[in-house]
Amino acid sequence: MHPTPAQPFDGCHDREIESLAEFDAVVSARGTLAHFRVQAVDLTARTRDLLDLDTSGAVFLGCPMDPEAAARVRAAGALVFPPIPGLPFDPYRGFVYTPDELYAKLDGPDGYAATPDARTYAWFQDTKSDGDIFSSMLRAVHDDAVSDALDELLGSAPVVGVMGGHAMARGTDAYAGAARLGRELARAGLTVATGGGPGAMEAANLGAYAAPFDDRMLASALELLARAPGFTPSITDWAAAAFAVRARWPGGGPSVGIPTWFYGHEPPNPFAAHLAKYFSNATREDGLLARCTAGVVFLPGAAGTVQEVFDSATPNYYQSRGEPVPMVLVDRAHWTERLPAWPLLTALAGERAMADRIALVDRIEEVPETLKRLGGS
Repeated sequence: MHPTPAQPFDGCHDREIESLAEFDAVVSARGTLAHFRVQAVDLTARTRDLLDLDTSGAVFLGCPMDPEAAARVRAAGALVFPPIPGLPFDPYRGFVYTPDELYAKLDGPDGYAATPDARTYAWFQDTKSDGDIFSSMLRAVHDDAVSDALDELLGSAPVVGVMGGHAMARGTDAYAGAARLGRELARAGLTVATGGGPGAMEAANLGAYAAPFDDRMLASALELLARAPGFTPSITDWAAAAFAVRARWPGGGPSVGIPTWFYGHEPPNPFAAHLAKYFSNATREDGLLARCTAGVVFLPGAAGTVQEVFDSATPNYYQSRGEPVPMVLVDRAHWTERLPAWPLLTALAGERAMADRIALVDRIEEVPETLKRLGGS
């Protein structure tokens, strides 16, 4: 997590300054900015500090500052990467997103189209195929900054992933079951992480949000959400229903969503308190599964979920991330008949260590106990 004034600034992450409060704490405690990395902090009100302090070896990433201060820190040996005008996102951001940030202006006359999320997707669509090295560099810098922020956010927390299809509609038994699963996992002290989109992903994040409330809250929330069952035909209505639930029951439990603008037609769900949204789907998928240290649950899904099954199986097979993490596939008919990933997964496991860390269950209610049995929590 982010250092406070009471904490030393000694490690690699502790040389990063990502807020004005951290900047002031460093100035007060250290009296120098030498070799620090200052990330997306508005320093226009800190000109005196920038003129007076040692900034040799420092790096300023997207920090607005007075021109005199910028010239001074450059002359002192700092690198200054100025803010990029005209972008709907900050490539140097120091924190993951929040739903309120991505959905700002949702309640305006243009609805979802005016939000930073929609505008960033439009920018991505306009630039992803034109071969402009500057645009691709901005996307890469942004995604690396998001990964850094996600690492700082999660630390050593036990993370359990819940994967599943975006087509799972609100108002269905499957959606309610996924929400109850997210709630139970969160109540067990695990950090729930999903792909951050609609359907099964939203349901699991909703369950984590509902964890601090009594059980009646989730039942009522499911009824309210069922009035806007999917993100088509209106993302605006779909997202507004979620924000209405949050407004009625503020202060829900935290969870993480890791969506991507690569699938920008799928909006991020507002129930994940923390949204680490990427341009690169490959970076997003690998980062999501790599952080699921307490196991991964695979609810029924289509191609994307099948991909995630084997993206998770590969490091388990080679033990490239250490001991295999538990994998629990839910719905025997789905994974053995409709999309028979389970036979291939068991064939891969063979006599390897991962063989004792995979399971197939019929009902979603079996997942928490199965995770415990496999050593995931």
